[in-house]
Amino acid sequence: MRARAITVRSFRNLADATLELPPDGIALLGSNGHGKTNLLEALAYPVLFRSLRGSRDRDVARFGGPGFHVAVTRDDGVEIATTWDTATAGKRVTVAGQEQGRITDALGAWLAVTFLPGDLALVQAGASERRRWLDRLLSLGSPAYLEALLRYRAAVAQRNAALRRGDMESAGAFDVPLARHGSAVVRGRLDWVGNAETRWREELDRLGEPLEVSLGYRGHEELTDASAWTAPLAAARDRDLRRGQTHVGPHRDDLVLGLEGRSLREFGSTGQQRTAAIGLRLLEHATLSSDRDSRPALLVDDVFAELDAGRQARLAGRLNEMGTQLVVTAPRPEDLPDALEAPRWHVADGMIRPG
Repeated sequence: MRARAITVRSFRNLADATLELPPDGIALLGSNGHGKTNLLEALAYPVLFRSLRGSRDRDVARFGGPGFHVAVTRDDGVEIATTWDTATAGKRVTVAGQEQGRITDALGAWLAVTFLPGDLALVQAGASERRRWLDRLLSLGSPAYLEALLRYRAAVAQRNAALRRGDMESAGAFDVPLARHGSAVVRGRLDWVGNAETRWREELDRLGEPLEVSLGYRGHEELTDASAWTAPLAAARDRDLRRGQTHVGPHRDDLVLGLEGRSLREFGSTGQQRTAAIGLRLLEHATLSSDRDSRPALLVDDVFAELDAGRQARLAGRLNEMGTQLVVTAPRPEDLPDALEAPRWHVADGMIRPG
């Protein structure tokens, strides 16, 4: 899946433009604050139809403007576009000119995997960071998983609201949908973990990590069966009511990353953790490529500066051989490894130009 062009209007500090992108991608060079990451954000926006930095839409729109418009045209000519209006705070999403009734209906129309300096949090932060990443990945790859996840989250929210009111009878009414959809979420995650560990090890080996790594799942695997929820929910009833929240289910689970039999989060060096996070992004790309039968674009934001020369060269070689569109940013040409094969573009004050 490649972008033939991207159109931006009133998006961050980027000058209004339609940019035709080379099939193999670009390396975008420019000083910090001039718009490098903003272009990646624009390219990533039609993946989930929200900012990759977690910004509100009103903060993405140019200050004082009517809103923003961003559209990616795929190499098959299909355009995925979003228009956000400041006055109404309304968002309109179209695919091939057809307005989508729900934003979730457009998920998967454009796919890109983004590598960010902040990806270190995938390893260093708490369980919620890894759950969000895994749920995002599986939701993009499988509409069925997305539907189960949304229904599960709704059941948890409604059950917790009843618990906070002290209404255990009403809370119990949500146990059946909680178990039905939660078991589908657990199955989806465990199926992915079972297939992903070997691939993750291979990716880290290619990136130069010599130690043995492992990828596992921390949760109650028996909850893949909806009928297995009855006893744990009953056992947690008093605690749930006392604390006003549900303590059983995949919203409390974790993706466990190991190094030589110990926690990578606790015992890995920063270099090892950074390599592990890059490996997770490569694993994300492989998963989406398989699930959607289309290779997502790769958006790499100033990641090479955080790596030593050896890891830089290995990552550049890996990206080159993946055969997909690559958009990578860096402040200066010398911040990119020589092995990286991409034409150099430049950005200054939001203006992007080839060459």
